[in-house]
Amino acid sequence: MKAINIARSIIHRRKEKGITQEELANHIGVSSASVSKWETGQSYPDIVLLPQLAAYFNISIDELMGYEPQLTKAEIGKLYRKLYEGLSDQPFDEVIAECREAIKKYFSCFPLLLQMGDLLINASAIHGDDDIFWDLVAEAKTLFVRVKTESDDVELVNTALYMEAMCAMILGNPDEVIALLEKTVVHAQPPESLIATAYCMLEKHKEAETILQVGIYQNILSAFDLLSTYIVCVDHDTERFDELVKRTIALVEAFNIKELRPEQIGFYWAAAVRYAAAQKTEQALDLLEQYTEIVTGDLFGQPKGDWFFNRIDAWLGEPVIETPLTPHKIVKESLAEGILDNPDLSVLRDTPRFRAIVKRLEEM
Repeated sequence: MKAINIARSIIHRRKEKGITQEELANHIGVSSASVSKWETGQSYPDIVLLPQLAAYFNISIDELMGYEPQLTKAEIGKLYRKLYEGLSDQPFDEVIAECREAIKKYFSCFPLLLQMGDLLINASAIHGDDDIFWDLVAEAKTLFVRVKTESDDVELVNTALYMEAMCAMILGNPDEVIALLEKTVVHAQPPESLIATAYCMLEKHKEAETILQVGIYQNILSAFDLLSTYIVCVDHDTERFDELVKRTIALVEAFNIKELRPEQIGFYWAAAVRYAAAQKTEQALDLLEQYTEIVTGDLFGQPKGDWFFNRIDAWLGEPVIETPLTPHKIVKESLAEGILDNPDLSVLRDTPRFRAIVKRLEEM
């Protein structure tokens, strides 16, 4: 990340202007020795001289000081990946301290605040201490509230609102979740169809195909997420539950969701638990085997398209919030424990298929 470096800035601007230290000193009204000390980092210009220096070089004071309050998406992604991977093999307190240092330094860089808030949520689940868990989630929530109230970027604001509501849910405040999000559920027409039609009228068929693929991809994942939540949250009669699982699996297979977004695996676990509770052993084991296949695979690979979604990779490469790109040992272990230590699955424990699942997870 960039640090304030007025010395390098003065040297660069002075040479760009083709003047000597003495000429700069005469214009500003200081000694040549003072300019020399500025450029070698032995001292800094008095604060009252900064506007004069900036005006002389025709730049802003921020530019003069070499300070940039914003980071690029690439820089944010690089920092996020470094910190996320550090949660696996670096002292926890050091990683969190570096995260907080970045937040403090770039407090007006709203994409960074979103990403650091996401990191704090991941860290809260990893540490294992209840007090630290609640504190980190609450800290992340304050970042999302700041982005929501201060940013003028609609996409960032909407993402921050959703993340704020997610924190409220984690913190056990369902009324707040409803208050934050209920009014966002509207009858909205997807813009992709209209945009694609406009591209077709201009005979820009590749652009039309790209925007349609992006729209289908987003809505398919949204539908899968809704179906997964439906299975978890709502009590169903046996026939309706079977049909819900059947349709969800059909969606997964039709659009290759296990390969496209393997982290979307909550459905398999939740449905398996419900089947186990209903003594439907074979159905539960079928779903647990699929869950295990995903957990032991490349769970956090780079999001990408496939043969059908062959035009979305560039769009996927520019997320509002970046997701972890490397398998995280602790996260995968936590997912495995959802099977290994789950009393709701006790009815399956004596079956050969369940023992094979346990062995595979323990080897991971």
